Amino acid sequence: MGREDEVRDLFDDHYDQVVRTAFLIVQDWGRAEEVAQDAFVQLLRYWRRVSGHDAPAAWVRRVAVRLAVRSVRREQRLTTALARSVPPAEVADPAEAAASADVLAALSRLPAKQRAAAVLFYFEDRPVKEIADLLDCSTSTAGVHLHRARTRLGELLGEEVVGDVAR
Repeated sequence: MGREDEVRDLFDDHYDQVVRTAFLIVQDWGRAEEVAQDAFVQLLRYWRRVSGHDAPAAWVRRVAVRLAVRSVRREQRLTTALARSVPPAEVADPAEAAASADVLAALSRLPAKQRAAAVLFYFEDRPVKEIADLLDCSTSTAGVHLHRARTRLGELLGEEVVGDVAR
C-alpha cells in the first residue's frame, strides 16, 4: 500500500470526526472543513515521519485542533479590530451541531484554548492528559484551561458549577 492509499484510508476513517471537532471550536462548517483539510494536507506532507507514530490519526487531530485555535484567535483579533460593530454570525447548520444554540453561543465567547479544551472534554470525551497533548501544554495547564472554561460557561449559561474536572 502506497503513501497516498494509507493517507486516503486515514482520511476516510477520521475526516468527519476531525471536522466535527474543528466545527465545535471554530463554529463554522466551512472553516471547520478547511481546518480538517489543511490538517490532512500536512499529514500527507509529513507522512514519512508521521507514519511511524503509534497513532497517525491522533497527530492529525492535534494539528487540526491547533489550526482551529489559531483560526479562532485570528477571528477574535479581527473582531476586536472592527470594534464589534456587527453581531456574531449564527451557526451555519444548527441541526448538525452537537450542542444547543445557547451552548454554542457561550462557547464562542471563550478564549481559543479554553474553547478547545471544553470541546475536547465535553464533546469529544477526551481525558485531560490527551487534551494537554492536543493543545501542546502540560496536563496542569490543560486542567486550568478546562476549569476556567467550565467556570465561564457556568456564568454565561446561568448554571452553578459544582465540583471540578478531574480526569
